[in-house]
Formats: sequence, C-alpha cells, structure tokens
Amino acid sequence: MSQDYPQCAKLKDQVNALLQLLQQEPNLRTQYSTREIEHSLNKAIAPKFEIVFAGAFSAGKSMLINALLERELLYSAEGHATGTECYIEYATPEEERVVLTFLSESEIREQVQLVCQRLGLGLDGNINQADVTETLKKKAQHIIEQEGGESKSEYAKQAKALILLLEGFEHNRDRIATLENKIYSMDQLGFSNLSKAADYARRGSNSAVLKRLQYYCYHPLLEDGNVLVDLPGIDAPVQKDADLTYRKIEDPETSAVITILKPAAAGDMTTEETELLEKIKTNPGIRDRVFYVFNRIDQTWYNAQLRQRLDNLIQTQFRDTTRIYKTSGLLGFYGSQIKQTTGRDRFGLDSLFTESVKGIGGEEETPQFVSEFNNYCANSGKLTSSPFRVSVNSYETANENYVRILSEWGTPLIEQLITDSGIESFRSAITQYLTEEKRPQLFTTLASDLQPLCIGLKNYYNSKRQDLQSQPREIDAMKAQELDKLNQQLQTIGGEFKSYLSQKVNQIIAREDVEFERDFTLLKQQMVAKLDGLLQTFSVLDAYKKATGSHDRNSTAPFLAVLVEALYYFSNELEDVLVESSQLIVSSFCQRLLESVKTTDCYRELYRLLGKDGGIEQQFKDLEKTMLKLAESAARKECDRYVRESPRFYNEGTFSIYQFRQTLQQTSQSYGAESIVEAEPAIRQLLKLDFEPKVSATIRSEFRQTIDNMIKTEVLPLAEQYRLDILQKYDQARAYLEQTLEKEAELKIAQNERHLEEVEEKIAIYNEAVQGLNACLQSMNLYSGQLPMITDDVVVIPELVVEAGEELPPDESSESL
Repeated sequence: MSQDYPQCAKLKDQVNALLQLLQQEPNLRTQYSTREIEHSLNKAIAPKFEIVFAGAFSAGKSMLINALLERELLYSAEGHATGTECYIEYATPEEERVVLTFLSESEIREQVQLVCQRLGLGLDGNINQADVTETLKKKAQHIIEQEGGESKSEYAKQAKALILLLEGFEHNRDRIATLENKIYSMDQLGFSNLSKAADYARRGSNSAVLKRLQYYCYHPLLEDGNVLVDLPGIDAPVQKDADLTYRKIEDPETSAVITILKPAAAGDMTTEETELLEKIKTNPGIRDRVFYVFNRIDQTWYNAQLRQRLDNLIQTQFRDTTRIYKTSGLLGFYGSQIKQTTGRDRFGLDSLFTESVKGIGGEEETPQFVSEFNNYCANSGKLTSSPFRVSVNSYETANENYVRILSEWGTPLIEQLITDSGIESFRSAITQYLTEEKRPQLFTTLASDLQPLCIGLKNYYNSKRQDLQSQPREIDAMKAQELDKLNQQLQTIGGEFKSYLSQKVNQIIAREDVEFERDFTLLKQQMVAKLDGLLQTFSVLDAYKKATGSHDRNSTAPFLAVLVEALYYFSNELEDVLVESSQLIVSSFCQRLLESVKTTDCYRELYRLLGKDGGIEQQFKDLEKTMLKLAESAARKECDRYVRESPRFYNEGTFSIYQFRQTLQQTSQSYGAESIVEAEPAIRQLLKLDFEPKVSATIRSEFRQTIDNMIKTEVLPLAEQYRLDILQKYDQARAYLEQTLEKEAELKIAQNERHLEEVEEKIAIYNEAVQGLNACLQSMNLYSGQLPMITDDVVVIPELVVEAGEELPPDESSESL
C-alpha cells in the first residue's frame, strides 16, 4: 500500500494519535465507541484482503474462481465427498507454487463411513485392507451403472465420490499420516511448475484426500494483497466442514464475501443461505463488501417459472444492493477454455474433457459442458435474434453435435455463449472493484468512521481554548473575577451540602447504607441475645423475695406479684441494652457522616473560601449530642411499654392463657415459696410468650422507624439551616480571599497558561494527524470525506449525534479559577 500511496505510509500512527487524544479526555471518551474505527483501520492497512467465496455445497464456487482467474486451478464436481480449503494468493510468474495439506487417515475413515451410510453400504473392515476397498469400489460402481452414469442422480454422484475418496487414499497412502495433516510443497511432490501441481490437485481422487491448498500464482486480480478463499459448502455433508466456513465468515480477517446462491436452479433461498447472509451482517470487518452471485442462471432459460421466482426474490430481498450478478460458471469458464482449442482435438473433447469422455465399455460419455452447450444452442432462446442458425440433430450423438456446431460457427458463437453466461460481466465488476474501488472504499469507510470523532475533538478543543483564552491574564482582573463569583459559589456550596445530606438520609431510609444496616443488625442481635439470657437465668426466688420484701406484714406473695416483678426486671434489663445499642448507632452514624462530608468537593471548596469549615464540625458534634439524648429517650419509652402485658396475653383460646392457668394452679398448691419456685420453668415460658412478640416488633419495625424518623427530622433541618448560614458568611469569605487571592491568582494564571499550552499541543497533534489523513485521501482523489482541521478562527461545528438519540454534552472541561 505504501508503495502505491506513499502519502498513506503513516496512516496507522495518525489514526492512533486521534484515538490517544480521545483517551486523554474523560468528558469525551465515554461518548464515542472506537470499535468501528479500529476495524476499518485494520482493513485499510492489512497486507491481505481476504475474499471468501461462500455458498451451498456444489453451488459453483470453485468454478467461479477458475473463471475469474481464467485458469483451471480448483477441482469442481458435484457430489465431492470432502470440503477442501483453498487459498489463492499473488506471486510473480517465477515464484508460482502450491502447498498441499493432506487429510489424516482418521478423517478419511470418517468420510468413507459417512458416504457409505448415505449409500446404504456396510463398511466391514479397515480401508487399509485392499479387499475392503475393492469391494466398496465395486459396489459404488454398480450403483453408478444402475443409475445410468455418474452424473445422472445424486445417488450416483455420491457413489462416484466414494470411489474417488478410496482411490485417493490408495494412491497417496505414503503421504497420509494416521492422525496428523501432512504438508508438502510441490517440489517435495516432484512437480516442476504450478500447472503440473494444479493438475495433480485437481484430479478427483487426489482432491478428495486434500484438506487445504495454498496457491501462489500470478494474476493481476491477486495484486495488492487480494486473497481468494474457497471453502466447503455451508450445507456440507460433514458438519465440521460447514462450521469451518461459518467461522471464516465471522473471522475479522475476512474482508469481503462473494456469496454464490442457488435460487436460479432451486427456485428459493435455502435455510443455510439465509443463515449465511445473516452471519455476514454480524462481522464488522466485512461491512457492505458483499457480492451476490446467482449462479446456474442457465437453468432459468429453460424454465419461465424459475426465472419469475428469481426476479421476485431479487426485487424483494436484494433491492438495497447493486452488487448482483447472474452467471453460469460452467458455460462461462469452459467457454473461455475451448476458445484455445481447435477441430483437431475436437474442441477440447480430446484435451480438456479427456477424463470426462472416457466411458464404460468403450462408449464415450458426454461431458456436462457439452450437454449444456447443446441445450443452450437448441432450447435457451438466446440465439433467436442472433445471426447464428444452429441446429441440434437427433441422429447425431451429443458429442458429434457439439463438434459440428463449433466447426460451423466457431469463435463468434463461443463469444456469444460467454457473454450470455454473465461471467465476463462478473469478472469485470470484481476486477474493477479490487483494482480501482477497493482501496478508496476502505479509506472512505475509515474517514467516515473518524468523522464524528474528529468533529467532537475539534469542538471540544475549540471550546476549551476559547474558554482559557477568555480568562483574565492580570492578577487584579483575576482577583476581581474571583470576588464576583464568590456569592454564587457560596450558594452552590450550600445547595450541594444540603443535597448531599439528603442523599445520605435517603440511603438509610431505603436500607442502602451498608454500615448503618450492619450497626442496626448488631442491635437486633444484642436484644435477642439479652432476652434469651434473661429467660435462661431469671430467678423466681429472687422475684418472690422482692415481692414479700415490699410488704412487712405478709409472709407470702401471690403468683401475680412474682409475675409483676419479672415484668419490671425484664423490661429494665432490655431497656439498658436498647439504650446502649441505639446510642452506638447514632454515634457511629454522626461520625461517619462528618467524615464523608469532609471528603466532598463542596466541603473542600468551602474550606478554600473561608480557611476553615465554617462551623460544620461543631454543628455535627451538637447534632450528635442531641440525637444521643433523643435515642436514649426513644429506647426508654419503647422498653417502658414492655411492663404492660400484651393485650393478647389473656385472650381466650390462646396458649398463653392456658399456660397462665396451668401455672396458677401449680403455684396454688401451698402458701410457701416452694410451690412458686417449683413452677419456675412454667413462669419462664409465660415470660417468653409475652416478651418475644414485644422484642420482635421493636427490632423489626417499630424502633427502626423511630430511628429513621429521628435522623430525618434532625439532619435535614440542619442541612437547610447550614445552607442559609453559608450565605451569611460572604463578608467572612471575602475578607479571607482578599488575603490569599493574590497568590492564588498567580497560580491560576500560570495554571491557565499551562492548560492552554497543553490544548495547543493537542491541537497541533490533531492537525498533524488530520492533515496526513486528508493527504492520504486526496492521493486517491477522495475529497468529499475530508476531516476537519482546527484553525485559529474558532467556529464551533454543531454537535454531531454520536449514538442513537444521544448528543455530545456541552463542554465541561474549562478549569474553575
């Protein structure tokens, strides 16, 4: 590329310079995806441009490649048993060569097994055994004879494929390893030139056992890194062969696809063909570099219904592209080949078609091209308005008709055949694209992908430069500007402070503050643990002593008095825990909140303006004291209610009233302490039934709501009050700034100058890269896609939409002074 377009030699560095500029600007880099730019850059600078010929099995891919190169390189026959990968690259005439990779024995066995299953033949034994292979070949040959020839049916074609596969294995046994794929150069195989090596590889039996062919041949179409890739059909009999083609379609190395479609012969698109077109769309490396070839167009010459269905298909499903071609690869390619023959070799029957003419029992077979040629002359209607008056006689064989017709009409008829085949038009279109349009299109695509990015960078740098240039350059002017902004800055700080505290409060209410939730979970655990401990250690005797100790005249106490003492004891003990835990929650919350406030931009900015925090820390300490008292009061109030039995405790039909009556009956057995002490387990159960629902309600909903409400009613008013207080600190802030502003102004002016220099350096890098890219485009006469330069006269281009429904944001990069 650099030889043909020296102005494009630094293309990669120039594009990367723009991408690096984007990465240096946080405000911009999230607005642009560089994926498409990177793909289009890789395509523009890639040394190879791989063009994949993709289509169904036996669609004519190999024949079209042969036709494009006007030489018979690739094997082409219906019913081929395997799928061979073929890569054709450029070489000078003296360096033409081919590299051949063979299938392994295990792969060949798999192919033989598959074809035998299709033919209904049993495979008894190993293909290394001569008697096994001979038996299979005889059975396959019998199928061909029964069908009337190898081209008469799909069944016969598969039988021929089996024969070729077995013969290929036998003839190349010394080149085939058990598991690995052996690779040979044509020199290692004893071939002195590409033609002889191609003849070997094209022979059906050899082709059947080849896994990959890499041709390096001389042809102008292959210059500039163009590589033609022929792969197995998308509906290949072996799934892994079909998968190979799909993987190549999705490979980023693939640059263009020529799809060979069969609706001209089949009438409709197959499922595999539809899937192929969908997969092509998913590869960003291909874009719109897709060519659609409807091969075997000659089938529509004899069937009006087929012709109508094809026209409808093109009009409905391919109306958005002009890269549509109708071809008959068979007629076009062999038509070009027989132009080099004469009557002496019966126009190729004794040279080009020697293998096809050999028949069974000495009788000549009719090559497929000869049959199609005769059909073209007699039934296609293509010669109706031509000067050719061709007759196909029933008393002559197909080969005799063929030789006679060409003897009578010669080259002009062949030229007409080639024209009607569409091959010349197809070859001309592909040649024009690859030699004249490909490189400019790749660069146009790259420029188009870069355009939004360049406009965004230009606007960004212009806006930033304009903002920096508008900043005061003198200290007095800078000081005056800062003082003018002071009131607005104080308002902004107050608003941000209030907004920040509101956000923190809402996080707690929404259960999104992880540390607060952890503290409250600890409170729950401590309350539950305390209740469990009380139930396990509660002494009925101690409660009995307290009851009797309160009444000097009495020597006994009622069961209810013991129960009352227990209610007071449990409530007070739980109250101590709730007070301590709630105060810990409040204290931790206030400390965390103050620490987080100190990390905010508004706090730092306030400190810059005042030289101190303006009393925030003291107000938070006062807030903590207030909230500690409120938390203690709320906890005592909550637990004070525990003294009163639950209203459900005495409900009829409940287990608690049943337990109460049973306990009462047990304690009434005597008037001493022993009856009550013996009932201690039952009394503990009664207390559990009463206190567990109370504590559960507290820790699950009631007390949390109390704490939330306390935080909201105390913190939010503080935020609003402080917002108002900050505005009253204008005089204080002005006095402080006047003391420090001169030095700060000097720093700001120096900072602005430094930032302006950085912007100018980036603009210089941008302009250098864009100038180089534009020179590259101009070298190809591409002027419409020129990228914008940044000039001193600042004119901001309207923002370009970079994503669906999303515009570039206004510039936010200018530094605050």
